[in-house]
Amino acid sequence: MRVYILELGMLAPKSLSPKPSTVCGVLSISMEGGSGSSSPCPLDKKFSDQIAVLLSPPSPESIKDYYDELMKTRKCNDLKINFSNSSGKAVYAIKEFEEGELVLKDQILVAAQHSSNKVDCLVCSYCFRFIGSIELQIGRKLYLQELGLSANKECKESLSRFPEKACTRVLDDIKTHSVSNGSHGIGSSTYTNSKDNSIPTEVLHSLINGNMSLPYTNLFALPSIFDCPGGCKEEHYCSEVCTDLDWESFHSLLCTGRNTEPSKRDAILKFIEHSNGTNDIFILAAKVISYTILKFRKLKRLRLKDNEKRAKLDETDFPLLLEAWKPVSMGFKKRWWDCIALPDDVDSSDEASFRMQIRDLAFTSLQLLKEAIFEDECAPLFSLEIYGHIIGMFELNNLDLVVASPVEDYFIHIDDLPSPEKVEAEKLTRPLLESLGDEYSVCCQGTGFYPLQSCMNHSCCPNAKAFKRDEDKDGQAIIIAARPIVKGEEITISYVDEDLPYDERQTHLADYGFRCMCPRCSEEMPQT
Repeated sequence: MRVYILELGMLAPKSLSPKPSTVCGVLSISMEGGSGSSSPCPLDKKFSDQIAVLLSPPSPESIKDYYDELMKTRKCNDLKINFSNSSGKAVYAIKEFEEGELVLKDQILVAAQHSSNKVDCLVCSYCFRFIGSIELQIGRKLYLQELGLSANKECKESLSRFPEKACTRVLDDIKTHSVSNGSHGIGSSTYTNSKDNSIPTEVLHSLINGNMSLPYTNLFALPSIFDCPGGCKEEHYCSEVCTDLDWESFHSLLCTGRNTEPSKRDAILKFIEHSNGTNDIFILAAKVISYTILKFRKLKRLRLKDNEKRAKLDETDFPLLLEAWKPVSMGFKKRWWDCIALPDDVDSSDEASFRMQIRDLAFTSLQLLKEAIFEDECAPLFSLEIYGHIIGMFELNNLDLVVASPVEDYFIHIDDLPSPEKVEAEKLTRPLLESLGDEYSVCCQGTGFYPLQSCMNHSCCPNAKAFKRDEDKDGQAIIIAARPIVKGEEITISYVDEDLPYDERQTHLADYGFRCMCPRCSEEMPQT
């Protein structure tokens, strides 16, 4: 069985979270922007009171109610989440788990495929399942590679700026020049395996357009492609359900399709261009803000339905924004420029300057996003303080999103066929595999925030691990038992490579703001 292990990003050091000072039960937060200078964003000062409330740690009662309801909705009947002021959130087993048993399948709150990965993998923009067909996946990747748009090769400028648009434009051009079915130039005397293993263009057209079928691909059927309802060419889906969920939760504010007002569309494109050229973590932050705005709108509609006379937002509507923000409020947060690890090539004497550059980069991104989707009713969300904390939440709580490629499964199946069938199938598949090279097995890759998984604490001798099995076909986080787990035991995972020696583990964990004192570290700690 092929296994996909997910690397953890920086996860929340919940048990050692800083204890901020409070005044009248509300978190007292400095609006100076971190790193010792005032914020360049005027909204930080204008909405300082509302920002302080949004960033206040939820009460223990609110945390309990939220996670109890979430566990009930997701039918996680074998786990419970406890919270205490001293140790923060922790996940516990309420049944025994055998080694290798599924502990948790956690749905994504917000996630995004890495922009460069969109060249190699066509997946649903909501659940991240591969879509279309094996032929389309292979033909699309090879055609884009022929044009220099491979994520792992020297790329054209259009890839770094708009990888989605580059792919879509190329494929639209192909579909307008469809070739007829017939002799496709491979598996026959017309094919020659050239030095660069190139495949004739007409073959790639046929694969993409569905005019050519490869053997045994019926065993690897993929969901049909559903287009964005807003008319953009960047997002695609595996079903009407995913289409509607993404539109209602995120994409209706970020769509660049024909139904979007031109000036707004241009602003969104500028934001995306900046994100693709700097750090696509900004795309995740934009999705969080879009999610909160759209949920706020829904809550407001429900309230106005109950009270038709109140048609305008006033001070009493701020609780609606708080309610819309609640799922995000549960994630451990720090300002991005304060919590990001110092790169190895940055000297410690330049740390302050580095962190200021990171803050300025975030502010540039925020200004572009503000031009695109700003709403007066949700203005505090567009403060640099909130934006920085959202990005910091992903820095501290993210889990790598990984979905195995069905193209890899397909070629493995061909290789495992009995000799006569294999020889016949490889007349068509061998040239394609050789042309793909090592990139035939590239999986879908991205970053996601998972609300339940993010509650799991670290141990260098964990009893569970993030682990993708063959049957896991979408972007959900999968946690399985690394050893037998007894009822009442805390579920722990490792935030770092537990095979590293003690000193290296502690160095990596220092980026999370704590020193590990798990049983293994206590045993391996050098004696003074």
